[in-house]
Amino acid sequence: MEQNIKTDILVIGAGSGGLSVAAAAVQMGADVILLEGNRMGGDCLNFGCVPSKALLSAAKAAHAFRGADAFGTKSQTPQVNYQAVLSHVADIISKIEPHDSQERFEALGVKVIREYGRFISDREVDAGPYRIKARRIVIATGSSAFVPPIEGLPEVPYLTNETLFELQNTPSHLIIIGGGPIGVEMAQAHRRLGINVTLLEAVKILPRDDPELVGVLENKLREEGVAIRQEIKVAKVSKSENGVEVKLSNGEKIGGSHLLVAAGRRVNLEKLNLSAAGIRRSEKGIQVNANLKTTNSRVYAIGDVIGGLQFTHVAAYHAGIVLRSSLFGLPSGVKNGHIPYVTFTEPELAQVGFTEELARVKYGKKLAVSRFSYDQNDRATAERSTEGIIKILIYRGRVVGVSIVGRQAGELINFWAFVIANGVKLSNIARMVSAYPTLGEINKRVVGNYYAPRLFESETVKRLVRFVQKWVP
Repeated sequence: MEQNIKTDILVIGAGSGGLSVAAAAVQMGADVILLEGNRMGGDCLNFGCVPSKALLSAAKAAHAFRGADAFGTKSQTPQVNYQAVLSHVADIISKIEPHDSQERFEALGVKVIREYGRFISDREVDAGPYRIKARRIVIATGSSAFVPPIEGLPEVPYLTNETLFELQNTPSHLIIIGGGPIGVEMAQAHRRLGINVTLLEAVKILPRDDPELVGVLENKLREEGVAIRQEIKVAKVSKSENGVEVKLSNGEKIGGSHLLVAAGRRVNLEKLNLSAAGIRRSEKGIQVNANLKTTNSRVYAIGDVIGGLQFTHVAAYHAGIVLRSSLFGLPSGVKNGHIPYVTFTEPELAQVGFTEELARVKYGKKLAVSRFSYDQNDRATAERSTEGIIKILIYRGRVVGVSIVGRQAGELINFWAFVIANGVKLSNIARMVSAYPTLGEINKRVVGNYYAPRLFESETVKRLVRFVQKWVP
C-alpha cells in the first residue's frame, strides 16, 4: 500500500548538489526528504571526479620513474600492476564514501529513500511505496555518459566512465572517442601506466579552452606517446580478433583492445515525468530562470541536469542559491563568470572568466593581455616543471579572464576566481607580496608584466624621475 508523506523540501538526486541542499536545509530547521535510486554521492564520487583523480595520481607516480635521471636518481620503466591501480582507486572512493553515505545524512535528520522519483503532479512525487508532497522540490539528478549514434557501437563492448574503473583485464591499446577533459585525462593516465592510447576527436581537443594553451598540453601528450587524431570523425565501430576496430571517416582503420567512449554528457531526465509537474526542458536540460526555478515555481533544478557548466563545484554553488531562495525567500541569481574549471592533466589546464577569443569579441581593442611564462619562475625551474603559461585579460583595470597551463594550474586559478568574483582591481593585486620561491609568484609576476611597460617605457615616468633626482633633496 502506498504511504503518503509530506515534507518542506524534497531533493531528487544524491550527488554533490542534492547532498549540499539536503545537509544545509535540515541543519537549518527544514524537514527534508532525499531520494536516490542509484549510488549515494552521484557520478562524481563513484564514476567521475574521485576515481579519475585517483587514477591520475597513480599514473603520475608511475611516470616519475621515467624522469628520475634529471634529479640524480636512476630512471627506469615502472612495473605497473593495473589491477592494483584499480584497487587504489576503489580504496580512495571508500575513504570518501562515508561523507556522502545514507547513514551520515540520516544522522543529520534527513529522511533518505533509496528510490527514483517520478512526478505525478506539480507538488507530488512517487518514489517506490511512497507518495511525497513537498512545499519545495529540488531536482539534482545529474548527468551520465553520452553515447553517440555511431554505426556498430551497440554491438561492441565499449567502456564509459561508469565502467572504466571496474575493468577485469588490462588494456593493451585503449582507443578513446572524445577529446574533452575526460578523454584527455584518461588518455594521459593510461599512457603513463604503460598502455598504448589513441585519442580521437571530431573537432579539436579541449575546444572551449584557449587554443594557445591547449597547444602546450597537446605537445606534452604527444611527447609522452599519446596518438592524437583531430578533426576527423568516427564512421563505424566493429569487433575484431583482438578487441575492437574503429573506422574513421577517411577510411582509415585503427585496432585496439578496448574502447572508451568519452563524447560528452547527457542529462538524467528519463525517470522524472516532468510534464506532470509542468516543467519544461531546453535543448541542454531542464529550463530554469536566474534563480534556478523551473517553469513550476515550486521546483528548482541544479547542477548538471540544467546543462551549461557541468562540474561538481557548480552544483554546490547552485545549492547555495537554492537554499537562499527556498529557506529564506531571498532573491539570488546565478552568475558563471567567476566559476573556474580545470583539466587535471600534467600540465594542468585551468580557466576562469573569458578566454582571449571571447574577450576580444566583447571588449575589442580596449582589452589588454598580460602573460608570464613558467620558465621565469624559480620554483618551477627547481622542480623542472617549466612548461607553462599564464595569460590574464584586463579591461579597465579589472581582470575579466584568466587561462593557465602548467604545474598546479588548478590551484593557481582559485586566486583568480576570487579576484573576478569580487571585482578586485589590478592595482590591489600589484600591492600583494608573494612568498618566495613559490609557484604562486606567477600570479603576482603576470600583473607586474602588465605594469612594466607602463613604467619602464613611459617617457612621462622617465621625465618625472629625472626631475626628482635633480631637484628633490
